[in-house]
Amino acid sequence: MTEASVRRALEQKKRELLSDLDRLTEPPKEGASVGFGKRVGDGTTEAVERLATTAAAKSISRSLEDVERALTRLAEGTYGSCEVCGDVIPRERLEALPATSRCVGCATA
Repeated sequence: MTEASVRRALEQKKRELLSDLDRLTEPPKEGASVGFGKRVGDGTTEAVERLATTAAAKSISRSLEDVERALTRLAEGTYGSCEVCGDVIPRERLEALPATSRCVGCATA
């Protein structure tokens, strides 16, 4: 992969993540009740959905941070080297996970 193709892939991923995050974090519709009751009802269902949405939004935010860090490393010329040990991250790993900042050994440690 060339630097330009990596940048395009990361920018595309960033757009997708931002879109997903916008969708997940929009406020509840007017009149929606969010609460926990003793019986399963609309309010309880909505509250459970919002909890799941919050967890998904946090995960997307972490992925977005990874993508932005990869773009910064690309601009700095350090993309492709492990942030922990400094070794070169194998091309296959970068192709599979373009936003990764760690080699397999450091990622699993």
